[in-house]
Amino acid sequence: MLKFKSTLYIVFFLLCTAGGASAQNNKVKDLFKVKSPKIQYVRPDTTILIEYEEFPDESSDAGKSIRFNPKKELSIVSEDTTELDLGEQHIVEVSEEMLIDSSWIKIASYYAIWDTRNINPYRMDGRQLKDTVDITLYDPRTKRDYRMPLEKTPVTSHFGHRGSRWHYGTDIDLNTGDSIFAAFDGVVRINKWDGGGYGNYIVVRHYNGLETLYGHMSKAIAETGTFVKAGELLGLGGSTGRSTGPHLHYEVRYQGNPIDPELMYEFPAYLIKDQNFQITSALFNYYNRSKSSSATGARKSTYHTVRSGDTLSGIAKRYGVGVSQVTRLNGISTRTTLKVGRKLRIR
Repeated sequence: MLKFKSTLYIVFFLLCTAGGASAQNNKVKDLFKVKSPKIQYVRPDTTILIEYEEFPDESSDAGKSIRFNPKKELSIVSEDTTELDLGEQHIVEVSEEMLIDSSWIKIASYYAIWDTRNINPYRMDGRQLKDTVDITLYDPRTKRDYRMPLEKTPVTSHFGHRGSRWHYGTDIDLNTGDSIFAAFDGVVRINKWDGGGYGNYIVVRHYNGLETLYGHMSKAIAETGTFVKAGELLGLGGSTGRSTGPHLHYEVRYQGNPIDPELMYEFPAYLIKDQNFQITSALFNYYNRSKSSSATGARKSTYHTVRSGDTLSGIAKRYGVGVSQVTRLNGISTRTTLKVGRKLRIR
């Protein structure tokens, strides 16, 4: 009996040793695995919809970006289609992590929807925020830095009312071919062409909760889904889309809602104002002004009377529109001779 018990103890010891070795091997293997995203489905808040009538071109991405209308079709990172209800949009909470410098960094846990085609698919009115959202823009302790989008940042046009429409970003002067950099660490969500508005543009989703948009590039380089560190090259400056000259159209957005970049940046001084930034509903009160300044019911039409020495490009630049818009509205071509006294429709 004593020998039998001894044998059992030896077998039990060997099994435990083997199990510990197996667990150790599994632990080593786990170091090379990518963590699976955590996905949770919740109902979207659909109580508020905002629509703006006046913008460069309704068919352009720039025009669509200010409408808080969700896209029917949903496209997200690591989408679990077994939980989706066809014909109804779900908001998906996604927590993605990436191994960077031996640390797991969250890269996609701040928004509910991942959409590679639409600038604003979030269906969220910033004026309805009930709480203050505290955002850490950068944190040197965790090696999360920031970078200005250009080497030099002279502002040529500010956020706010422009003519009969609202300008939802800050225009920064550049030369065609100048390098454009990511403002913060994040993932490229959109790399797209918008002929009636932004031209070649990129949208980056940042882990600090913001998104930034870079428009009118001569070449968009960073591909959709690419992880970029602050200061990494996104593209080259240009004047594509609805642009009258080389510049960077730079936007900062929170869940689709544009924020005046100059509340965060001292552009001429080439620095960011503070390490932290607070988002409140008051930041988006400009929606009331932008809506009242745009056409309601019927559109306003603007005309220009041709004078001696006028050219199509000069007229278009004066009113901040594209030559193509002037030719389209008046049924003419760029070769048409402009007669003094003729009225051209601008908008």
